[in-house]
Amino acid sequence: MPVALITGANRGLGLEFTRQYLSDGWQVFATCRDPASANELQRLTQKTGGKLAIVAMDVTDVKSVRAAAAKVGDAQIDLLVNCAGITGISGQKVGKVNYESWARVLDVNTMGPLRVIEAFLDNVARSKRKLVVTITSGMGSLSDNTSGGSIAYRTSKAAVNMVTRSAAIDLAPQGITCVVVNPGWAKTDMGGPNATLTAQESVTAIRQLIEKLGTGMFFHYDGTAYPW
Repeated sequence: MPVALITGANRGLGLEFTRQYLSDGWQVFATCRDPASANELQRLTQKTGGKLAIVAMDVTDVKSVRAAAAKVGDAQIDLLVNCAGITGISGQKVGKVNYESWARVLDVNTMGPLRVIEAFLDNVARSKRKLVVTITSGMGSLSDNTSGGSIAYRTSKAAVNMVTRSAAIDLAPQGITCVVVNPGWAKTDMGGPNATLTAQESVTAIRQLIEKLGTGMFFHYDGTAYPW
């Protein structure tokens, strides 16, 4: 039975990844900061016959990440999906930057994924698939930035792109594939109600892409290469 570990699994794309992989018979470790308030995840546990384990993990807290890794133990993780992310305070542009909020966004969106990769590295290395997918954003593309603004969020995603590029090179000798995927504009708490894709459409397309991935790449959800 293949195994996935998904961060930010209490809502949005993380929750949809959890639903879809469970539906296909995977075992899933679904992580979030506060499992007690993750009502949708709790409901899923009642329908999965023990295939879903909800694990408390705050990606900004090294002790929390290590505790989650200890709970997962020696399980082989075929697919690690870094979904946890925040946008920070809206309206941030030059002259209106909240540096405390910016630091928080970088901590969650950029350093968080690497903390998770490092903590679960041995689990991924022992698996058959050996795949790490980090959900980024088109807003992290330098060449695609024509509107400015959103400095905290844009920089966090541009930075996690570079983190993943380096991880892909560093971990290649272990046979581990690392990629970033732009999920498109999806109807989640973060994407809002006017988005062009449902969470289900976005995740379904990403899962199709996952089956044919190369390493160190930046992809759009539909499988096309995205400009760095």
